[in-house]
Amino acid sequence: MSETGSSFSGAEPFTLAIDGMGGDGGPEVVVAGLAIAADRHPGARVLLIGDEAALRAQLARHPKAAAICTIRPAGSAIAMDMKPTAALRVRDSSMRLAMDAVAQGEAQGVVSAGNSGAMLALAKIVVKTLPGVSRPAMAAISPTLKGDVVMLDLGANVACDWRNLVEFAVMGAAFANAVLGLRAPTIGLLNVGSEELKGDERLRQAADVLRNSPLAAQFHGFIEGHDITAGTTDVVVTDGFTGNVALKTGEGALKMAFVLLRQVFRSGLLAKLGYLLVRPGLERMREWLDPRRYNGAVFVGLNGVVVKSHGGTDAEGFAAAVDVAMDMVTHRFNESIRAQLLRMESLTAMRPGADKEQPAVAAVS
Repeated sequence: MSETGSSFSGAEPFTLAIDGMGGDGGPEVVVAGLAIAADRHPGARVLLIGDEAALRAQLARHPKAAAICTIRPAGSAIAMDMKPTAALRVRDSSMRLAMDAVAQGEAQGVVSAGNSGAMLALAKIVVKTLPGVSRPAMAAISPTLKGDVVMLDLGANVACDWRNLVEFAVMGAAFANAVLGLRAPTIGLLNVGSEELKGDERLRQAADVLRNSPLAAQFHGFIEGHDITAGTTDVVVTDGFTGNVALKTGEGALKMAFVLLRQVFRSGLLAKLGYLLVRPGLERMREWLDPRRYNGAVFVGLNGVVVKSHGGTDAEGFAAAVDVAMDMVTHRFNESIRAQLLRMESLTAMRPGADKEQPAVAAVS
């Protein structure tokens, strides 16, 4: 089904607006991912935006996706290497039209595997931030020894003040509740040590506010880098610079571990026999650590659900990003943030003499 109108008629909104042209795989991966997601969310209504001919050809191959999708043509697509400032000027791109659908109340959320920097810029300009949120943050789920952890910010803001960190804690707790189903997720502030006197002034101020806030019972205090994978807390809060470095360091360490294991098990006949014995366990570990399971970073703090899929993912990974968006829509993620921010309002008001907010610098890549 296709529709070309640009105005919202007031009918029940689409569940999600999907950028059909984003990512390395384009429509082929997007539609295949929607076919997988359709099995999990048969009641979803998807506004699929992009090149109509290309999308229609893929939907013909995936009838399950076709059953939940309505096509909206777009005149262009945002290239993966396009600068955010240039992307803002392309008003007929599939990514921009998906954002417009959310901003106009035509859809409840958007998913794209496209250019991260362009997506953040469009989300801030078109969808806009929630009242009471000074900056949106990028949040995602990662595996730990105890389960899953929510971490933010992962690159949307290089420099943050204490108020930003408090807002990230509020939004991270709401995210863990919506996506992980945790009623009272624990929160940790990433620092160079767990002692109260460690870290800079902004970290100590944020910790002081959280200790005296409605989130006090959930606030664990300061945590260190090793606490992330240990699962010490359910939510890890940090600035975008530190979070992005921690995320990519973890990804690199994981890749190195798998490469070293492969080298060890290929080193001789006995090693190969040993591999056959431990293979079932290694397969379970690989499945547990499969990055596709954790695909779907979220720009939290916006007037709508905005989920970023990894550009190089496959259909399974894109379906996982759709799952994240659906969880957030179903559990009324933004309503939860609004309610919590109202409770925190008096505490997060800028204190006399406190440092003024630093300029936002995107680090997303």
